[in-house]
Amino acid sequence: MALLIHKILAYLPPIRFILQIKPEGMKRLFFTFIFLFALACCSRLYAQQIDSIMALYAEQQPTEKMHIHFDKTIYNKEETIFYKVYLLTPDGLSNLSKNLYVEWYDTTGKMIKQTVAPLYQASAKGSFDIPATYTGNFIHVKAYTRWMLNDDPAFSYEKDISVNSALNAPIKKPAPVLKTRLETFPEGGFLIQDIPVRVAFKATNQYGTPVFVKGAVVNDKNKLIDSLRVKHDGMGSFVLTALAGETYKINWTDENGKTGSAPITAPKTEGAALSIKTTNEKALVHVERTKNIPDNFRRLNLFVHMNQSLLYKISLNATEKTALNAEVPIDELPTGILQFTLFTSDWLPIAERVVFVNNRQHEFNTKLNPAMVSLDKRGKNVLEVVVSDTAAANLSISVTDATIGQPDEQTIFSDILLSADIRGKINNPGYYLSSDSDSVMANLDLVLLTNGWRRFDWEKIRKGIGPSLTYPVEKDFMKVAGKVFGAKSVTGSPLLLNLIIAGKDSSKNLAFIPVEKDGSFQERGLYFYDTARLFYSFNGNNKLTDVTQVQFENGLLKQIPKKIQYADTYRPVKFSDSVARARMNYFLNEQELLKKRMASTTLEEVIVRARKKSKEQQMEEKYATGLFSGGDAQSFDLTDDAAALGVQDILSYLQGRVAGLIITGSGSSATMSWRGATPDLYINETVSSVDMVQTMNVRDIAMIKVFRPPFFGSIGGGAGGAIAIYTKKGSDARKADPNAKGLENTVLGGYSRFKEFFNPNYDKPPETFENDNRTTLYWNPYIITNKKNPRFKIVFYNNDVTKKMQIVLEGVNSDGKMTRLVKLLE
Repeated sequence: MALLIHKILAYLPPIRFILQIKPEGMKRLFFTFIFLFALACCSRLYAQQIDSIMALYAEQQPTEKMHIHFDKTIYNKEETIFYKVYLLTPDGLSNLSKNLYVEWYDTTGKMIKQTVAPLYQASAKGSFDIPATYTGNFIHVKAYTRWMLNDDPAFSYEKDISVNSALNAPIKKPAPVLKTRLETFPEGGFLIQDIPVRVAFKATNQYGTPVFVKGAVVNDKNKLIDSLRVKHDGMGSFVLTALAGETYKINWTDENGKTGSAPITAPKTEGAALSIKTTNEKALVHVERTKNIPDNFRRLNLFVHMNQSLLYKISLNATEKTALNAEVPIDELPTGILQFTLFTSDWLPIAERVVFVNNRQHEFNTKLNPAMVSLDKRGKNVLEVVVSDTAAANLSISVTDATIGQPDEQTIFSDILLSADIRGKINNPGYYLSSDSDSVMANLDLVLLTNGWRRFDWEKIRKGIGPSLTYPVEKDFMKVAGKVFGAKSVTGSPLLLNLIIAGKDSSKNLAFIPVEKDGSFQERGLYFYDTARLFYSFNGNNKLTDVTQVQFENGLLKQIPKKIQYADTYRPVKFSDSVARARMNYFLNEQELLKKRMASTTLEEVIVRARKKSKEQQMEEKYATGLFSGGDAQSFDLTDDAAALGVQDILSYLQGRVAGLIITGSGSSATMSWRGATPDLYINETVSSVDMVQTMNVRDIAMIKVFRPPFFGSIGGGAGGAIAIYTKKGSDARKADPNAKGLENTVLGGYSRFKEFFNPNYDKPPETFENDNRTTLYWNPYIITNKKNPRFKIVFYNNDVTKKMQIVLEGVNSDGKMTRLVKLLE
């Protein structure tokens, strides 16, 4: 042992020469050194473990954040809510989830409806019809993916949508007694004795609505320490140096003259305080400790992290100094919430703080050029959306009567960059991302000081516990899957399940699905809307259906109707002014009058006024669904086209018929090109190939729909457009109903079917209505631009009364950047 000690001391010459170590003290020094050495090793091991566990969270549990663009902010009962969903992760567009679930609740918390939709390129569209009998003043919407259910419910997407449901003045119920509460939040988490600490405060009522207060900070002897000044929405701050033996409280008076007192949490006698200020280029970190501290406070560690990823790790030596400063560069960081966590030398978290970094790296520019504006009755309007960015963009746009709107408190910026990372209610979150002026950023800092945020469970991380995931990622769209029971006795070749999927729209798809040894089976890519009847048999063994039982499922999350509990139900409808309320009531009144006139109209009158649908419209309704309905496309009806009888294959039929589409060759060797890319092929809206398409009998084809590039229904973005081929069905095909064959069958649910926005065309004489009182004049959930096609033209018509229009454009591009543009036409 003596030899080992001498070898160790050889590496410590200053100690050896300065101290005269006696033999009996050498053993004690050895164990002291070993303890310190082990402590240093443990500290490094803890640091490495925390690094690796944080990286594990970022890799295995990336967060999905959601924004929903609604066509307007307030609705009358019996109107349709149209919406577009955007789904992002910290790295950009989410490629994790393929299905979106939306739940709608009334004012009692009872679920009205639940829907599921496919996510294409991290977005989805949908609609919800407000019931004609609805009497509530709001509808609560909750949206999520299966993967988002692994996260804290505090960060799920929820929103109240205002509903104007009563024409007459509502029956006045006794207004609830509003109770003001005032909370304090020391910067870093705690007050520390004898150290100046900034203390933020927030005054709200029991519903989370900001309340203006004035007051004073006093000690236990009622001595004035500081005055209380609200800076924004009931929030403000003051600096307090807590002294030994003193306690503190805030005496306040609210805007209604009510008074109260809020105690300030007692300070810690020992510890370290963390404060941070930011400039455009850097975060200025100040750490100050008390004179008397435990040994583990003498060396501190500061972690700087964003979106679960560690950016900087700073070691702070507080052995001699009681105050330390550090600078952290932030000018090249992405926009979002930046977190600072201060640890002791043995990795116990002692202070945390978040700041907001806004380098404008989160947005791209869009322009809206009005080519023709008419506020006349049913006047024609033409707008052009221009995206100068070369990245492909996916946008949505709404045009509404500007006089009915409420303030739009939530935006794509606030939902993705702020609300998705903050706990608790934020009043008017859109304001904090509306500008990067000093005043707005200072008010945003008050929000960060007075609200909770996404926090790591540092105790779990210190123990090396990784993320716990209950819900797997939905990497697939809906599918047809299930299990065959009772087939174990079957020997010979593997079972093959013959399946005919008959949709409500008379569409039919045929599939042959192998059955595994355990009886399970699944076929991806077989998705449909609403419900479908499945007719099935076993290939080569029709009698097997008599001795087996087949259970089917669609692979989607099983949604159980439920009821939620609101923290409060006091949600008065907020109108921007009395004119907006009167305007909304006018539209509701016109809606009710129209409904009464329609109810009293005789059958003969209905027949006279009805407009016969064109053959093209009939074919569209009969065959096209979802993203394949409508759109920028050219359709060909082959049921009445004699020219189709004289061609060998489908692509030969299309040659020379579509401007820009180049088809060369014939048969299976045919090639296609459109704007430098290859069009995608679909048979009955299922992905197909040239080989399969060219072997089809042209006589079996009912309709061909050619979508001009880009076609958003394609998984890869559809840069070359798409060709959708529909086989004849119903009266077009004159085929027997498969049910007549005696096949076993069952019903399976698919994706929800949504309403398409109706955009009247008053340039066409048949498009006439007695009254046009639409509050949403135009809605388009899918405006797609790219480098080759940076412009998108919009044509819509005014209603009978609107004299001021509001346009809201939101969206994302392929780089994960966002845009928002609001414009008035008057």
